[in-house]
Amino acid sequence: MAHTYVPCPVFSLGVPLHQRTTHARLATAVAAVLAVTALGAGTLATAPAAFAATAGPVAESPAQAEGLPGYAEAAEMGGVAPSGFLTYSFEADSSRQLRWTPFDGGAPVALGEPEGWSIGGGDVVVLGNTSWTAEFTSLSLRNMAAPSSPAVEIDLGPLNGRYVSVLSPTSVLAQLAKGDGTTELHVVTKTGAETTSRKVTGLPADAADFLASGVQGGKVLVGYATGPQDARTGGRAFVDVAAGTASETYASIESGYDFSTLQFSDSHVAWVDYNRTDGLYVTSVDRTTKERKKTVLGARDSEAYAGLLGEWLVHGTPENTARAVNLRTGETKVVADRATFASPAGDGTLVMRGERAADGKGLFRIALAQDGAPAVTKVANEVLGAPVAILGTQVPATVNLDANGGRVALGWTLSRADAYLAVTLTHNATGKWYQQYVHSPTGDENFSFEWDGLLEGVDAPNGAYTVRAESAPNDGAGAGDQSTRQMTLTRTPNPHDYTNNGSTDVFARDSAGVLWRDDLRDRPVNGQVRTAQRTRIGSGWNTYKQIEAVGSIAGAAHGDLVALDGSGVLWHYLGKGDGTFTARKQVGGGWGAYNKITGGSDLNGDGRSDLLATDASGVLWFYKGTGDSTRPFATRVKVGGGWGAYNQLTAVGNIAGAAAGDLVARDKDGVLWLYLGKGDGTFAARKQIGGGWGAFSQLVGAGDADADGRPDLIAYGAGGTYVYRATGSTTRPFTRTSTNLYAGEGTRFTNVS
Repeated sequence: MAHTYVPCPVFSLGVPLHQRTTHARLATAVAAVLAVTALGAGTLATAPAAFAATAGPVAESPAQAEGLPGYAEAAEMGGVAPSGFLTYSFEADSSRQLRWTPFDGGAPVALGEPEGWSIGGGDVVVLGNTSWTAEFTSLSLRNMAAPSSPAVEIDLGPLNGRYVSVLSPTSVLAQLAKGDGTTELHVVTKTGAETTSRKVTGLPADAADFLASGVQGGKVLVGYATGPQDARTGGRAFVDVAAGTASETYASIESGYDFSTLQFSDSHVAWVDYNRTDGLYVTSVDRTTKERKKTVLGARDSEAYAGLLGEWLVHGTPENTARAVNLRTGETKVVADRATFASPAGDGTLVMRGERAADGKGLFRIALAQDGAPAVTKVANEVLGAPVAILGTQVPATVNLDANGGRVALGWTLSRADAYLAVTLTHNATGKWYQQYVHSPTGDENFSFEWDGLLEGVDAPNGAYTVRAESAPNDGAGAGDQSTRQMTLTRTPNPHDYTNNGSTDVFARDSAGVLWRDDLRDRPVNGQVRTAQRTRIGSGWNTYKQIEAVGSIAGAAHGDLVALDGSGVLWHYLGKGDGTFTARKQVGGGWGAYNKITGGSDLNGDGRSDLLATDASGVLWFYKGTGDSTRPFATRVKVGGGWGAYNQLTAVGNIAGAAAGDLVARDKDGVLWLYLGKGDGTFAARKQIGGGWGAFSQLVGAGDADADGRPDLIAYGAGGTYVYRATGSTTRPFTRTSTNLYAGEGTRFTNVS
């Protein structure tokens, strides 16, 4: 018999994660969690394994727990068969490991990480090529009654077919699409290297959307849709597999494709339906009298389960007792205090996952006793593994990311090697966080990883972090542990850093007056200086003639902006350290006399950023930074004349190892000149750097853009943007490096700083 895994198109309802899909073919489709009896098949329902047992004990005698196979408490059920059962668990890397466990105590068999699977036809596990069984086209049939035997591979692609149900270790039921758009149901068999196909006759010519129970006694109950496209209804029919013919039909409100399940016994057929009033319910039909009954399961999110056993329907939800109701007499029996799963085993019994007061948690077989009533026997134990304790922690109290390449080594020692850690680093000030699942790189009890210092792809801000590690066993069997430590990140201050993460931030104003901030990566990526994030600062910045990033001029730890408006007033924007600014404050008037302003470099060696400005007559003036937000600059001091020869001045910081910050100046011919700072606000005689710099409209002293300890220069123009990395040499002060900053935007911005 086949347990066909039909995923939930709309609701989860306890359907295992591997069954879920985005398919939504039917407007009222729901996840049917009906499981099947010995003579049927259906969707398997799962729910959290832990629940409280509040109902009284069941009347049947308990089985002895010793010698039974076990499965992990946190494992999900993947299906049952006559000789064993499937479980799966999610590893820390989100992979899903499928395992077969025999009922007779034999060794479990690992089945890897299949996209999806189905079980039936006896002990046959079908491994498919998609997560949704109805879309399987490539099948691998594993006969778990003989697990060492080779798999049988069936490719439905050449037949334009899709999987419906498994019939035997070498054959399946498949839906084949024809050229005219109609479909047919076929028995597909693999014998040696040959694949053959036989059509099932006796079904409506327009039947489609096939689903099926498992095979029992050579028969399968199939479901399908039929009728006009605007008034499709459902149908069910028995198929004799050997003869390939359909008979004994039943009407239904719809096919049930995508959500329903089918089951049958000697006395009844049943399937899941749904409506808004009742929610999920089982439609059962007496095969002799044709009497129909409705058994309401619960709301569509109730994680209900149900299975047909002769004339008994076993059903419930995780919150209530599991009961068996006789579909002919109405008699009811309690079969478990709680249950989360019920499915046919393919041998005339049901297997239920649940809990009984006298037996504890585990798998229970439900069979018909001599008097025709359900009898319960425990067949597997639910195992709680040993706890995973955190025995040691290697989390540094303080880390200077500029001293170790921007990476942080973190480690823990656990009591078990077969475990993993969920490690979360949270920036205390902002709440931004990063999570990593950690396995032991050496396969022992030592767990470690290197954090790359990024939060959501952006260099993490400086400051205090909470490092929380939570341990758990790989198979979910056993309690975990947790550890919390504090860690502080620091970096060398960067005057062009406005987000307190050590990396350069560059501001650009577009033609509409909107100011943007690009946060660069703190270190080159594959040899290129790359952007990490762009943020819109705000609009209305067209009121300013010039905007200049000037570093920290008011004593705070973060960079500031100054902006010169058309009336000659200079405004100060105090950086908050998160990429935003406080309300502007007026520095003073009369600044309209200057045609060039540059800042962001310490020119006199006092640790504060200073400002330079040239007037219309070509005189260069030095404004010493005070560190006082109410008066950020001291009285100006004349540096000298003749600076009118230059159309661009850029304070670049100490790029050549002299006493203080340096200055570069570009003349009208595009030649760039270097002025080494003396440390008193004046400069040594100029040195020529080279020509061709007229190609750029903006030259920006960018701070340390590549984390090598020296400030760099960004050149922006219509022909491209480049980062000129400082070398520390006065004869060849820059080497050019590519960047994706402003790629394709060489004419978009009117001011870059």
